[in-house]
Amino acid sequence: MSKWWQEIVMYQIYPRSFQDSNGDGIGDIPGIISRLDYLKDLGIGGIWLSPVYQSPNDDNGYDISDYEAIMDDFGTMDDMEQLISEASERDIKIIMDLVVNHTSDEHPWFIESRKSKDNAYRDFYVWRNPASDGGVPNALSSTFSGTAWEWDDEAGQYYLHLFSKKQPDLNWENPKLRQSVYEMMNFWIDKGIGGFRMDVIDLISKVPDQMITGNGPKLHDYLVEMNHATFGNKDLLTVGETWGATPEIAKQYSNPKNDELSMIFQFEHVGLDEQPGKAKWDLQKLSIPALKSVFAKWQTQLGCDEGWNSLFWNNHDLPRIVSRWGNDKEYRVESAKMLAIILHLMKGTPYIYQGEETGMTNYPISDISEVDDIESINMYNERLEQGYSRKAIIDSINAKGRDNARTPMQWDASNNAGFTTGKPWLHVNPNYKAINVAATLEDKNSIFYTYQSLIKLRKDNPIVVWGEFELVSDVPEAVFAYKRHYAGKTWLIIGNFSEKVNTIDLTDSVKSVIIANVPKTITSLSALDLSPFEAFVVEV
Repeated sequence: MSKWWQEIVMYQIYPRSFQDSNGDGIGDIPGIISRLDYLKDLGIGGIWLSPVYQSPNDDNGYDISDYEAIMDDFGTMDDMEQLISEASERDIKIIMDLVVNHTSDEHPWFIESRKSKDNAYRDFYVWRNPASDGGVPNALSSTFSGTAWEWDDEAGQYYLHLFSKKQPDLNWENPKLRQSVYEMMNFWIDKGIGGFRMDVIDLISKVPDQMITGNGPKLHDYLVEMNHATFGNKDLLTVGETWGATPEIAKQYSNPKNDELSMIFQFEHVGLDEQPGKAKWDLQKLSIPALKSVFAKWQTQLGCDEGWNSLFWNNHDLPRIVSRWGNDKEYRVESAKMLAIILHLMKGTPYIYQGEETGMTNYPISDISEVDDIESINMYNERLEQGYSRKAIIDSINAKGRDNARTPMQWDASNNAGFTTGKPWLHVNPNYKAINVAATLEDKNSIFYTYQSLIKLRKDNPIVVWGEFELVSDVPEAVFAYKRHYAGKTWLIIGNFSEKVNTIDLTDSVKSVIIANVPKTITSLSALDLSPFEAFVVEV
């Protein structure tokens, strides 16, 4: 039985950077409401909303101090309820970001937990005594650099934090903690949201004494319990952030028979520009054959009946894809459209990250003082101590740092790109006078209208949603080609991931051109030259 979330395109909003309504330099919920008609025009069916909960903002809202209140920077609960209502009027569902691997150290649960070993909330978190030498309990490290253990004088023990030391990990072994989480989820479900995106959900089951932090032994038990206690009998979208997933693991999460989630985000393609076994900052040239192989694996091994794919290039943690794997200079428009066409014709639910639809780019910095992101700053300091050169570290941040995705949305050519009348919380990319929503809406050949067309193709053609995937291998190395087959129809999708002309020589006869990013007549695929970053879809 088909679900609404299989046929729509999602849009991620990073509230701090989307639209400021009151001139304080910080995006907010009223700002989002003011842009709903723009998103309806684009054609999206849901918004993944990055956290808007009460937070001291150590990690831009992913450190929550009250799950049932709204951060003052973003507005009020009344604003939130209005956003849910007004989005619904436009057939757009709001997907909340569920962050339940950890809280803020300012959450009342943690404040209580620190007080004594027999406090009712002590077991809501992961506490350990020092090792026999008086040091940290073991060698677990934080994603944000350094040890994952922090000494707490008041508690007289170490607590676990897989991220910032202001983000203590919750102890999912505790049934009272789990029930408290489910009650909070039902609070939001009752407000009419369309589902949850689940932050690092694969980390909630852990055995820290055995150095197990991801895909722990009780992970799927917890997800089944969560499903039954909250969203399981409701028509909601649930997507888990799962960095280490394989197609087999993905089936466990998203097979409807398992009572877990709708789908997951897997990141295998994202790591292809990293040196194997090293950190995300240790870069290597992207291999297009490897990219084709990874996508083909996920498209063919995760069938409609056994699970569901999510499709994405960008999010708030990743660099702008047009700057990373496209060409954000002379072929910015062509490569942005090519990347969109290649992704959106696959099987799965596509996710657009704010500004992707206008071709927003990375913003290179020259000094660490320009960086806001805690992960980048910690890595910079750690690598300086390890002897890396400043230039090498800054080059890595410019390639993969999270601030690249978080620069304010570029709405028009006015001051601060129309994002705010005040001082923006993070630098605006100086290219906003050329790259902005107003300009893209004026240009009928812009990236925006390619995205709009792709969303309409998905709505109008079952082949895009349900068609079988077949990788086409007899093309040049830099060309990504695949077919979709459904109900006697076949579409061929071609994308040239190169600044060079590549020639394809295929025997399929062309019935019609569905969409293309370069204006030209395509009647034959025999000895056909593809211009730099050219992409098209044809019925064959």
